[in-house]
Amino acid sequence: MKKPYRVLLYYMYVKIDNPEAFAKHHLRQCKEIGLKGRILVAEEGINGTVSGTVEQTNEYMKIMKADKRFANMVFKIDETDLHAFKKMHVRPRKEIVTLSLKDDVNPNETTGKYLEPQQFFEAMQQEDTVIIDARNDYEYDIGHFRGAIKPEVEAFRDLPNWIRENNKLLEGKKILTYCTGGIRCEKFSGWLVKEGYEDVSQLHGGIVTYGKDPEVKGELWDGQCYVFDDRISVPINQKEHVIVGKDHFTGEACERYVNCANPECDKRFMTTVENEFKYLRSCSHECRVHPENLYVKEHQLSPEQVKGRLETLEQERSAKLN
Repeated sequence: MKKPYRVLLYYMYVKIDNPEAFAKHHLRQCKEIGLKGRILVAEEGINGTVSGTVEQTNEYMKIMKADKRFANMVFKIDETDLHAFKKMHVRPRKEIVTLSLKDDVNPNETTGKYLEPQQFFEAMQQEDTVIIDARNDYEYDIGHFRGAIKPEVEAFRDLPNWIRENNKLLEGKKILTYCTGGIRCEKFSGWLVKEGYEDVSQLHGGIVTYGKDPEVKGELWDGQCYVFDDRISVPINQKEHVIVGKDHFTGEACERYVNCANPECDKRFMTTVENEFKYLRSCSHECRVHPENLYVKEHQLSPEQVKGRLETLEQERSAKLN
């Protein structure tokens, strides 16, 4: 049974003059259609994720393809029960993915070799191959390709420095790289080529496309795929589901992300509903006692109730030590 809403994930590196004016006009178009989502616009192109009904998303794709700049746009489509966003934002930016290079990469001129899902599946199993996850650490933690290297980076712009510091991992290897929808790999693989790496390939269409491919059906992917909307994560492997995520507090299998209740921290971490309650949705003691703790405010906990929970945690900690 088809679901009433859809999520569109797309990007295109193409010249856009006056991104500020384009963003303002595009926001008005999206609101008139009734879409919700997040779109970034820069002189180098457009990067968006939007949600709406089947009719609304069809109308949006029709409008986009009527613009000769976006006539060949590829939309990745997911069915969903509800909107995946609460609001509609279209924002002008310097880059549509932030790599912040001194010598920027134009993916239309320099990028790694495209591999379709079946080719990527086969390449991952070849000798002398290294698989680099081009996403952030918290994205990797909830799901990744089996055997992929996790760069310890919290932001995409930190990836080049990590590669330079760990270049021995790549020496003499065939390099495969991947990301959610393919946009980050366009620049990252191009940067690798400019750095002098000779055998660089990227997963065309990203993880999302790989999971929908009728041949590979997401095989060799473990966990879920993190997405930047209200769904938080989506399944990829249609053949088996291996949970790789771990609860922040206990280490037990978990695929549920939350943000720390301390607004000054806002760290993403995985935890069960039970442990969210127990630890006040806070990643540390310092965050639990923060005066602006959002969990405490949302649940209208009294000082006595908070004190009681903290005392229980301290008693459990002491018992483990003894």
